[in-house]
Amino acid sequence: MNNFKELNVWQKAIKLVTAVYKNTQSFPKEEIYGLNSQIRRAAVSIPSNIAEGAGRKTLGDFSHFLDIARGSSFELETHLIIGLNLGYLKQTDFDSLISDLDEIQRMITGLQNSLNH
Repeated sequence: MNNFKELNVWQKAIKLVTAVYKNTQSFPKEEIYGLNSQIRRAAVSIPSNIAEGAGRKTLGDFSHFLDIARGSSFELETHLIIGLNLGYLKQTDFDSLISDLDEIQRMITGLQNSLNH
């Protein structure tokens, strides 16, 4: 399973990272090492763990890294909710990011299910 770049879930996760970076550029400067950094790291972790898992030798290892990617997606969701609550994100931007994130979460779960059968 070496060609992670062909996985639709990885491609969508990369697009999400780009959108997250664009949407967090306007966060207050005092958040550069706080919430902004947390959001960006959680977002980057999703495609990174998908790629790392795809490069492993066993399907069990791949599934483990998909677990980590899914965990990062829920961490990102939590951070985005906090960003919305603090007024750092517009509702429309939040809704778009969450919609994309929900799809990625479903895709990760589907991929895991296909590996385990």
